[in-house]
Amino acid sequence: MSTAITAKMVSELRGETGAGLMDCKKALVEADGDMEQAVMILRKKGMASAAKKSGRDTSEGLISQYIHFGGKVGVLAEVNCETDFVAKTEDFENLARDICMHIAAANPQYVKRDEVPADMLAKEREIAASQVQNKPPHIIEKVVEGKLEKVYQSLCLLEQPFVKNPDQSVQDLITSVISKIGENIVVQRFTRYQLGE
Repeated sequence: MSTAITAKMVSELRGETGAGLMDCKKALVEADGDMEQAVMILRKKGMASAAKKSGRDTSEGLISQYIHFGGKVGVLAEVNCETDFVAKTEDFENLARDICMHIAAANPQYVKRDEVPADMLAKEREIAASQVQNKPPHIIEKVVEGKLEKVYQSLCLLEQPFVKNPDQSVQDLITSVISKIGENIVVQRFTRYQLGE
C-alpha cells in the first residue's frame, strides 16, 4: 500500500530543497513518501539538469565582495550567469557573497583543477610516490592519485568543502543554485587580499 502524499509533505520538501511544487510531489510519489529518498531523487535530477546547463554561455553576473570583520581579509570575485535578470536575484547575490566569504576563510589558490600548474602536480606526484616507494606499482598509483585528490581539495575553490556546510563542496552549492534558478553559473576568477601579504 502506497503512502498518501499530503500538501504538508510537499511543502516541507520544497522548503528543504527549493525545488518546484510538482517536482517535489513527483519525487515524494517516487519515494513512496520517504522524505530522505525524495531529497536524493531531487538532488540527482538537479545535478543532471545542472550538468545540461553547464555548456551554456555566461556573459552576465556580478563582481561580489566580502570584507572580513576587522578589515584584515578581503575578497573580490567575478561570478557569472546567463542573464542580467538572474544576476539581480537574491539567490544569485547570496551565492556570490557566500563564495566570497568562503574564499576569505578557506584561501583557495585556483578556481578549478585544470588551473593548477603541471609542475606543481609533478612535484606532488613525486613526493607522494617517494613516501610509498617499496610498494607494488598499482598501490603506488592509488596512493599518488589519493594524494593528488587531497591537493585539489585544498587548492581548488570548487572542490573545497563549503565553510557553512562542510558536507557539500562549493561546486555542490553552485549546482544546487543552478537547479533552483535554471541558469548556468560560473566562478570566473577571484582575488583574495590579506593585510601584510
